[in-house]
Amino acid sequence: MPQGVRIVSGYDYRMAGQASAEDTKLARESCCSAYHAAIELIGKRWTGAIVFVLLDGPLRFSEVKVLVPDLSDRLLSERLKELEGEGIVERRASEGVPMRIEYVLTEKGRALEPAVRSLKVWARSWL
Repeated sequence: MPQGVRIVSGYDYRMAGQASAEDTKLARESCCSAYHAAIELIGKRWTGAIVFVLLDGPLRFSEVKVLVPDLSDRLLSERLKELEGEGIVERRASEGVPMRIEYVLTEKGRALEPAVRSLKVWARSWL
């Protein structure tokens, strides 16, 4: 390949001046299934809010309810189970009496922090 020629996603930039609309579509990055799955998971109603409040540390069920107003017990329970199933939230039970159940983000869940906090900044500016 000649020096100074870049090929990105099979697109030869020497031909950019002659590119058709169809060629331009090929140069764009497609939406991958992993990205789509992540958006569907975190974008599910109340899920992002639950992850957001857990960023500051473990919470009991009732504490999550206070921090995420209008969320029903049934839906909170369902979302926590989904997040637990995805390995984003861990349910921890204390050994004392009475037993105390807390929900905490796993390493996988904590890795969402930059994205979730950035989305909050965006929302405050644009919504």
